[in-house]
Parts: sequence; C-alpha cells; structure tokens
Amino acid sequence: MSRLTHLDEAGRARMVDVSAKPATAREALAEGFVRMTPETRALAMSGQGKKGDVRAVAEIAGVMAAKRTAELIPLCHPLALSKVEVTVEEAEGGLAVTARVKTTGPTGVEMEALTAVSVACLTIYDMLKAAERGMVIDGVKLLEKSGGASGEWRAS
Repeated sequence: MSRLTHLDEAGRARMVDVSAKPATAREALAEGFVRMTPETRALAMSGQGKKGDVRAVAEIAGVMAAKRTAELIPLCHPLALSKVEVTVEEAEGGLAVTARVKTTGPTGVEMEALTAVSVACLTIYDMLKAAERGMVIDGVKLLEKSGGASGEWRAS
C-alpha cells in the first residue's frame, strides 16, 4: 500500500514540500453531471432562467473556483494557473460539466479541475432549484492528468 503524502511520520496532516520538484507542464481534465428533467434542462439551455444564463454563470463559477482551490482544500498549494476551461453541455438526462486546467509548476492541477466541476455543478443546482429541487449532482471524477513524475493517467 502506498504512503499518503499528506501525512507525516506521526500521522499528522501536513502540506507536502514541493520545493525540490522541477516545474513541468501539468494538465488535468475532470467531469461531472447534473441530472434533471427535460423541462429543467430546456430552461437551463434557453438562457432565460430567473437568475440569468445558467450555462454562462456556471462556467464562470467553475473558473473562479479553480483559481481559489487552495483556499477551499486545506492542504492544496496555491498555483498560478495558465488555463482553466469549463464547459456546460446539454446531455441525455441533464447537463454535463467538464473542466480542463493547465499550469507549469511543481505539483498537479487535479484538485483544481475537480473543484471547478464541483462548483459549476453546484451553481447549476442553485440557479435551477426553483424549477426542480430534486436534481442530482453525480459522477464528479478525474478523467485524465499529465505531467510530473507520475506522468500520464487516464480513467478506465
């Protein structure tokens, strides 16, 4: 079993020291899904919701969240992100959300991509809850990452 890097020898939480790691190009892609009725999905895609353009607001919320990941997840390093792209697309059963994040640095951007997707999904819920409170946020996961010592990884 591999050792958890966020725990020291005594089992206490710690921020990993990345000061000796070389800066390399890093990228991560994550996805999530908000399940809803066809009527609610149509309202979301119309841009005519009571709170405004659901898709546009959720995409911006995801970008903002990626940039603030270190403030939300206690042991994440603050990173200078070079790209954050969040997309909300109509899909069977609801709305699909993806986030691609890039940086050049000593640590990866998986948490930034996952945070972007999570907050975009929560924003969709918030903007549409007056129409449907029973929506379900589902399937938030990392799809792929590249860079660093561990190299490429893709979900099966």
